[in-house]
Amino acid sequence: MRRRLVIAAAGLGAVLVCGTLLLVTSGEAPQAAQGVRETPSQGDPLTPEEIARAGEIATAKNHLKSGQTELLYVERDDDKDAEQARRAEAYIYDYSTDTLIVRTVDLGSSKVIEETKGRGVQPPPSKREELRAAELLLADPKLGAGVRQSFRKAAGRELASPSDLALRGLIFSPERGRCAQHRCLRLFVRLPDGTFLDTSRIVIDLSAKRVHTLEW
Repeated sequence: MRRRLVIAAAGLGAVLVCGTLLLVTSGEAPQAAQGVRETPSQGDPLTPEEIARAGEIATAKNHLKSGQTELLYVERDDDKDAEQARRAEAYIYDYSTDTLIVRTVDLGSSKVIEETKGRGVQPPPSKREELRAAELLLADPKLGAGVRQSFRKAAGRELASPSDLALRGLIFSPERGRCAQHRCLRLFVRLPDGTFLDTSRIVIDLSAKRVHTLEW
């Protein structure tokens, strides 16, 4: 089913779950064949090159007029009406308006052929968003100091960057409050010794670039 139908259900609190399929091969090909790339068929997953190209096309300046936008994912367009075409759907989030933008890219013509927008739809966070949430957490004077102290105790060394942490983000979308409109994450942080930080009351607002502590 096309994602525009999901976006149309935003008022019902729909959650869009999206992923990316990559074509993975194992083993070593003969040396003569390594320089030859087979053209993917319509039903094949997007190649890494196609994913990168679709993302570049979808986020070109002429398509992004304004706002603070982030490319979240690129996945294959499974529209049965376009069985002979190689198409991709790029999911982009505009934090300035809290709008999810889905652009369909025709990889054959290298053009954006369709665009849909919706508010109230929150796809799962990307890895870059998880890192950004960790950066905001570390930037908080009190909470950041606690994270660094716990990491030092668990790893026996200083925390160099958010990428040193094992991160998992989940969308936090309550019925009321700022996070009912903004893109907010609950961030789960695993330390090198396997223990988890107590982040049960922490919410990171990516739209406002703020860290909130929930009151029970």
